[in-house]
Amino acid sequence: MASVLEHRREYLRLMRQFTQDTGFFTVSDIQKAAGIPRSTAQDWVTRLVREGCVLIKNEKSGRVAAHYAAISAVPQSTCRRIFTTTDGERVEVFHDCMSGACAAFCGYHHARAGGMLTDVTRDGTLLRECARLGDATVSIGLPPLSAVGISGIRYTGDHVIQKIRCIGGPAYSLTDMMSHAEGVTRVELDRAGGVVEGNVWTQALAHLTIGVDDTDSPEGGATFALALALLTRLTTGRVVLPISHHVVMLNESVKNKTAGNSASYIEVAVLPARIDRVMAKSREFVENEALSSEWGLAFRQGMTIPADLREYGRLVREQVVDRAAAEEAAKRSGAVLYGGNGVIGALGAVALARLPHEIQLDPARKIA
Repeated sequence: MASVLEHRREYLRLMRQFTQDTGFFTVSDIQKAAGIPRSTAQDWVTRLVREGCVLIKNEKSGRVAAHYAAISAVPQSTCRRIFTTTDGERVEVFHDCMSGACAAFCGYHHARAGGMLTDVTRDGTLLRECARLGDATVSIGLPPLSAVGISGIRYTGDHVIQKIRCIGGPAYSLTDMMSHAEGVTRVELDRAGGVVEGNVWTQALAHLTIGVDDTDSPEGGATFALALALLTRLTTGRVVLPISHHVVMLNESVKNKTAGNSASYIEVAVLPARIDRVMAKSREFVENEALSSEWGLAFRQGMTIPADLREYGRLVREQVVDRAAAEEAAKRSGAVLYGGNGVIGALGAVALARLPHEIQLDPARKIA
């Protein structure tokens, strides 16, 4: 099921792109662009014509191939990606929208509905929602009730299933859009009066935070830029899903610094079996691209920051911390370090993850 949905999204995306660029496409265009056998490309074009997503502009005539066009160049879904990371009994739901307004709407109504959600935050078009496993009653309807809410979260094998109740626009999103979002493997629907309830299936992914520091030199470079490049590198190919990129400020009194002593961390979602591969790829990339031999990386799997690791984050902002202290803090918290003395700041960045930007960027702000 997951493979069929992913292929459908990819081939329809190619067809829309050709339609936008040249006004039509042929079976050969899709075959070459997707790197698939011609018979497979023909089967998908025929199927999408039958579904009403594609029309025949010109029938095949002699040696001239048939011309097709995607009926609408408007995206079928404003939901670009929907995916979930897990950590024991905790689940975090990520919903990446094409519009910040859509993300704000869903975040507002999800928070009002409550249900299984414990925290709702938005960063631009990305909606992040922490949830607990179980079921809850959510009241859905016209104002002042919420238009959409998550009434249940559960595991089934290696998947997370969200039970969503909604009406109006959110119901249209659930019935017509969410199944097209990257990361969604299945949507099951049930209508009860004016309320639509659906189960949205996504893979249960691991949450990996990667801290980066000391990659630049007085001659050039910037750690924030290399960390962002690493995020792009890791998430090329859709095997690893990007979550975020952050900059944190550490102790500005440290002597061995190139500027203001900032570090960075990135967050990605990945299948648990691929974590070692992601770590190896990260080490190779940073070692090749860093301008300093003291570059450091810190890796930690999980959705929460333990109290003792958070305390380490406070220390690297207030004191001069040595490598031994970083290694001890990493050992206690389950983090993995690689590289030179940059691991001190890299672990500090991980330790300050999930705090508001205002705190991460201002060392004078107290850490709650």
